[in-house]
Amino acid sequence: MDNTDKPPAKINLPGRLGNEEMTLRMDPRTDPRMLDGLVAVGLDGRGDAPPVTLDSPPDQLFEFISGMELFFQKVIQDCFSNLPPVDGVVSRIETITGSDGNEISLFIHHPEKMDGPLPCVFHTHGGGMVILSAECDNFVRWRNDLAATGMVVVGVEFRNGGGALGNHPFPAGLNDCASGLNWVFENRKELGVSHIVISGESGGGNLAISTTMKAKEESWLDRVAGVYAQCPYIYGLYSDPPSELGSLFENNGYMFDVDSMAILAKLYDPDGKNSRNPLAWPYHASVEELAGLPPHVISLNELDPLRDEGFLFHQKLLKAGGSSVCRTLNGTCHAADILFIKNIPDIYDSTIRDIRGFAGKLSEQH
Repeated sequence: MDNTDKPPAKINLPGRLGNEEMTLRMDPRTDPRMLDGLVAVGLDGRGDAPPVTLDSPPDQLFEFISGMELFFQKVIQDCFSNLPPVDGVVSRIETITGSDGNEISLFIHHPEKMDGPLPCVFHTHGGGMVILSAECDNFVRWRNDLAATGMVVVGVEFRNGGGALGNHPFPAGLNDCASGLNWVFENRKELGVSHIVISGESGGGNLAISTTMKAKEESWLDRVAGVYAQCPYIYGLYSDPPSELGSLFENNGYMFDVDSMAILAKLYDPDGKNSRNPLAWPYHASVEELAGLPPHVISLNELDPLRDEGFLFHQKLLKAGGSSVCRTLNGTCHAADILFIKNIPDIYDSTIRDIRGFAGKLSEQH
């Protein structure tokens, strides 16, 4: 049968590429269980455009970011209220002095009963390097649940670019993460730690990667056994996104938009001098700068504006000759696997198991 005269099949482009009015509520790819959680906290539709621009006075930018922080703190409280406690885990706070002379709080969680040295996850929390705290309910729960699998977990309270823990632009937060990780390594025997994996989500994914790159630059890379970066926020130049980062267009407005991300990026690097500095924005690292890094896992969310920058970074790690595994959680929005514990507990648990498996596999090499 001759099909030469048949019109080409219509291609339905995903997300806002196919329908500029698309939202997470409307998108057929959205996990319906997660959608219930989004509706409950008002994140199922498109948010209002930021009332400020990159040219707004600094005080207005900081006011906007403080409002964003308060909003997401409320979202987190709602998502993590009335959960049963995690049994068999104990925690404490250690205060250390960072490389800049400032105090840094480290939140140390471990199994109540420890049998020999355990893998350690050094957790760098999300918030675009600008907002939120290691004491937020979701991050406390995340550390406890990781520790319950048989690991030591250390969360670092780094200085933020804005919000309640600001205003400290790059490289303040990165320096704090490096100081905290080095303290854990130097005290690993007392902590019962065999080796250290750095892990974080969103801005924390940036810091997990950039801390590792800083370790390479400063010749202490042997202290990092691996990196597990979730939905990493690593591009930076969101005011003029390139076509190769298609998810910034496809999923723009899903939980947040590129204009809000550009404002976060400006507060992290106010004068823009580090816009292509890999220690601030790892996406811009050359293949040579990524050579020799420890194994990575890049975990992505299908319906995330940040999805493609993480995927392309994974490909660059492979070109550098490194070990990198990329996973994508279909039907989920940005950081859904750490946020919607009540709605998609199986996906939440799958990421916990994957981090534990990754860290445990690395123990065979140490």
